[in-house]
Amino acid sequence: MTHTARHRMLAGTAAGLLAASLGVAVASTATAAPRTGATSACTISTLPYPTDTYRADASVIDPSGRFVAGTALRIREDGNQYLLLTWDGQQLTETEAPGNGIDPVDVNESGIVIGNGWAENGIGRPWTYRAGKLEQLPVLPSTGIFVSAINKAGDIVGYGSDIVPGEFVALRWPAARPGTVEVLDAPLNAQPVGISPNGTIVGYAGPFGDWTSWVRRPNGKIKPLAVTGGGSTSLNAAAGHWAVGQAWLDGTSPAKVRWDVRDGSYTFLDQEMGLDDVNAKGVVVGGDRVARGSTSRVLPGSGERINIGARAISDTGTIVGFRNADRVTPVRWTGC
Repeated sequence: MTHTARHRMLAGTAAGLLAASLGVAVASTATAAPRTGATSACTISTLPYPTDTYRADASVIDPSGRFVAGTALRIREDGNQYLLLTWDGQQLTETEAPGNGIDPVDVNESGIVIGNGWAENGIGRPWTYRAGKLEQLPVLPSTGIFVSAINKAGDIVGYGSDIVPGEFVALRWPAARPGTVEVLDAPLNAQPVGISPNGTIVGYAGPFGDWTSWVRRPNGKIKPLAVTGGGSTSLNAAAGHWAVGQAWLDGTSPAKVRWDVRDGSYTFLDQEMGLDDVNAKGVVVGGDRVARGSTSRVLPGSGERINIGARAISDTGTIVGFRNADRVTPVRWTGC
């Protein structure tokens, strides 16, 4: 499970041109595995959270469904206090976050959480949370560095702005070399959104509004993710051999797409879907919906003046997000 997530973090202005033409992807259809066996009841429950906070939500879940991370805001007389919330099953840990906010973007099977924060000068600064400690990742001189995904091995990917003046540069923090960060060989203005267990990286690149999605194999070979007759494409999230994003077929309204990164084949998704996350089985969540195959269903928990939002999904099918019923609270869906 990687998301980005997480696209809300990666959205921004990109400048420049692709380093080279990426070609045209396979135009056949890839279908996510359907649910098999008896269908269980889809239920929503509230995760434990600090009751003295103004708001709290759940943002990410690891592929096994054990570890969850989110945020909370505690309002004090001397100023706001941002909290990182982490759950191991039902056990909650709260950690005070320095600065003006904190944004967890992924967590792996070892419970290592990664995310983004901001230095006092407003420059983006990424961090990790493991074994109860919140630590900053090493960075390069830039006007902002952000992380987007971590895999089972602990390899992290992200991007930085103005490491090369006027450009975005793809970055990797290799687990095998702790305390280091390296610039990836990737298309110009590349923004990775996911990294698989074997080190395959997916992302998008190019000037704002004219993006091209791509997949980078462990051997460094790069291929495009596109749609037949499509123009610009961008990605929101990736897991296993699946990636989800948009394709601007007519230059105006983007189509929702799920790609199989093994061969570039793809499926169009329900246009009502949000694209917050996808799991290794190709199940997509976003907004108030979950999609298996090309159809979607509304998740339970919403109502008159009650909003819900699905943020992330594990490979076991557990979904986490928020419910806003006069107060934003962290929730979990199962059996959906």
